Amino acid sequence: MKTKIKILLMTVALTLFMSGKATAQGMPVYDNTNFVSLVKQLVESGKQTAEMIKSVKFLKDAKEAIEKVSSVVQQLRAVEEIAQNNQRLINVMQNDLHDILNSPYIKPEEVSRIAESFDAIVQNSLDTVDFMGEILSSDNLKMSDAERAEVLKQKEKESKEMVSSITTKTKRYRDIISFRKMQDKINNRETQY
Repeated sequence: MKTKIKILLMTVALTLFMSGKATAQGMPVYDNTNFVSLVKQLVESGKQTAEMIKSVKFLKDAKEAIEKVSSVVQQLRAVEEIAQNNQRLINVMQNDLHDILNSPYIKPEEVSRIAESFDAIVQNSLDTVDFMGEILSSDNLKMSDAERAEVLKQKEKESKEMVSSITTKTKRYRDIISFRKMQDKINNRETQY
């Protein structure tokens, strides 16, 4: 027990001597201004995030609108190209075919074959125009814009092939007429000089 009293006295003495040099930290102080500032920052950050989400949604909608317009422009270009090719076919039919069929160097039995050959190309062209009108105006064919554009591109390619085919046939028949004309001149030339 004496030792306990000695330890207690020593502890009290040490505490008294050291109290002058030691400083207590005390209780933690709660700073309300930092908390308010943090809450204000969080609210402002939330507003900015909401604005960014609105901007992202707006940009996404704009992108979709641009893609739709781009698809429509592609479809329009394909339709325009097909229309130009059909106009070329009509011009060939009005001018070149008329000249070919009225040529004295085309035999009567060839007229129907030539007319059928050109008629098949023109009929294919008319079918393409009808199909194109059906694709563009009908919702019965459940197609996306991309699928519709792809079909129109294919029809545009076929239209170009038809123009190429009719140009080749016209050139071939003009070459035949030219050859027969030259052959006629050679066969009917004057032999006495």
